[in-house]
Amino acid sequence: MRAALALARRGLGRVAPNPAVGCVLVREGVVLARARTGDGGRPHAEEVALRTVGAAARGATAYVTLEPCAHDRQGGSCAQKLAAAGIARAVLALRDPDPRTAGRGVGILAAAGIEVLEDVCTAEAQAVNAGYVLARTANRPLVTLKVAASLDGRVALASGESRWVTGPAARLRGHMERARHDAILVGIGTALADDPALTTRLPGVTHNPVRIVLDRRARLPHGARLARPGTWLVCEQAAHIPGVRVLSGSTGIRAVLGRLAKEGITRLLVEGGPTVITSFLQSGLWDRLLLFRAPSLLGADARAAIGPLALTDIASGPRVILDSREVLGADILEVYRPEPQSCAKA
Repeated sequence: MRAALALARRGLGRVAPNPAVGCVLVREGVVLARARTGDGGRPHAEEVALRTVGAAARGATAYVTLEPCAHDRQGGSCAQKLAAAGIARAVLALRDPDPRTAGRGVGILAAAGIEVLEDVCTAEAQAVNAGYVLARTANRPLVTLKVAASLDGRVALASGESRWVTGPAARLRGHMERARHDAILVGIGTALADDPALTTRLPGVTHNPVRIVLDRRARLPHGARLARPGTWLVCEQAAHIPGVRVLSGSTGIRAVLGRLAKEGITRLLVEGGPTVITSFLQSGLWDRLLLFRAPSLLGADARAAIGPLALTDIASGPRVILDSREVLGADILEVYRPEPQSCAKA
């Protein structure tokens, strides 16, 4: 199952709106096939594995990181295909929260006389597909906040200069995070000040996530680097920028996340400046905070990584739990998650 989970992770940032699934077929101790969900969400991992081995799948065990789909699809569901292939056993990590499947896949397999073992490496499977699960159960994607700051929590000089707070190894790690998410979000302040491309610049990686600009009054210049296909503009009123998709409506964090989930975004990386990052922290609608910390001091006159939180007492501020720490050259990456019940309500 852990081999199947490793395959599933390779699809993160590439398979939305579908889940990232891994499938390994084994018979008599021999691995017959290894597969993951294809880019764009098709074909499903089970389909790829079965296509690889053909008739040799009969009597095999299928290790699948998510319950095989049961809803009607052209050519049949994955659960039906596994049953038709004559597998003897199915080992599953996680049930699919999609109401079209949600136990029906297990039912199809069991009805075909296939032994089904569930809840194997469930916690790991939940971590892999946290975004997919949240999109279907909480109407929002997984949200990762990214901050690159000095040792004293500053992201730019008073003049606005911010390149580069962290070093090459940290920036490379940042690009890896971009590749693992479906979309990157920045505010219009960052778009105007930095004119970023928000592309994934890694050797051999050609995939770029959707670029999203939170722009309440639609101020993105037509000549900006983000004013091109692959960019979505989230604003309050209808607007037109050639090549840019406009999503108009409320720009409140909860409403924006709901709209993105509806559009198939399951994993969102927020790279905005202090205003956008602070808005997400105040909403409580975030899941991971990546803090890239550089060994430098910029001083009180530099721009803070977090904006005003308007706290009335210390205990009312958002609290976090450290999950991991990683050394990246001279910099340190700390990964945090919110402490339960500590975030402000949206």
